[in-house]
Amino acid sequence: MKYWQLGAIFLLLMLHTTVEGAKAGSRGARGRGRGRLYGSRMPILIPNRNPTSAGYYENKDGAKIVKASHFELDYMLGRKITFFCMARGYPRPEITWFKDEIELYDHRFFQVHEWPVGNDTIKSKMEIDPATQKDAGFYECQADNQYAVDRRGFRTDYVMISY
Repeated sequence: MKYWQLGAIFLLLMLHTTVEGAKAGSRGARGRGRGRLYGSRMPILIPNRNPTSAGYYENKDGAKIVKASHFELDYMLGRKITFFCMARGYPRPEITWFKDEIELYDHRFFQVHEWPVGNDTIKSKMEIDPATQKDAGFYECQADNQYAVDRRGFRTDYVMISY
């Protein structure tokens, strides 16, 4: 297969995914008309991967996120936001949390709790308490060790309750 044919197949796949995502988004995520394209886990086609790169990307000991929170969360102002991430790999991966692609650090209203499980797994829980309007955004947990990096994303938005 020629490279231009692979490019055409890739573009058709992207177009199909975008159209299907737009259809799903037109129904609205919880009635607000937001699509769910951002952060989707669409497979990327990589033609003829050489053995060296295949050994890196498919390493059995590489960091891999095996459990994570749901993709979208609506929170009430003043309440707690909690996200969960569990990763496996050998050596045991480290988990780093990001908001809008900026690394997060502990402070008074933001805490990370971690629990090692065996020699190859780590659980991490990120909490923000109390949540404010500024906490809305796109959060990610990143698991990495010397063999691989894996990321999962979570979108948050606040809701206002009117009586």
